[in-house]
Amino acid sequence: MAHVPVFALPLLLASTLALSAETIPPALETSAMPVRDLYPLITTPALFEARDFYREHFGFEVAFQASWFVYLTGGADGESRGTTIAFMHPDHPSTPPGPEVFDGRGMIVTIEVSDAAATHARLSDAGAPIVYPLTDEPWGQRRFMTRDPAGVQVDVVQQIAPEAGFWDRYMID
Repeated sequence: MAHVPVFALPLLLASTLALSAETIPPALETSAMPVRDLYPLITTPALFEARDFYREHFGFEVAFQASWFVYLTGGADGESRGTTIAFMHPDHPSTPPGPEVFDGRGMIVTIEVSDAAATHARLSDAGAPIVYPLTDEPWGQRRFMTRDPAGVQVDVVQQIAPEAGFWDRYMID
């Protein structure tokens, strides 16, 4: 299966939703169990620092926390149902043990906001690390990146109009 860039996911989702039910194989319609939530669970000794980062900078709330686990929710903005993210200490007592401590490689969490410039200014003023500057991308995003205390790269995006014709060369029939 082809790799889909993170920035193309909103476009891919919109295209998928536009498909009629007739294009979905019958086996997929009847065999899938409804998913109630899907969220990343990051193993890190910095779970409380990560909790505070998402609370301070993105308004997440603690839905549940224990000495080794933190589950956060981000409120809905009227257009979405909200988001979730969780952190677990590497010395957790759950069975089976694992996974290994996250080392910051191979994962990006994308947070879509209505005003990336204002969010960038607020995070910069608060001293959050900015690892990619505020940029208007030709594919239709205003974005910047920060890194949370667990090492997760956080891509903060705002959907904007793409440059005329940008997607023409990438579209699949």
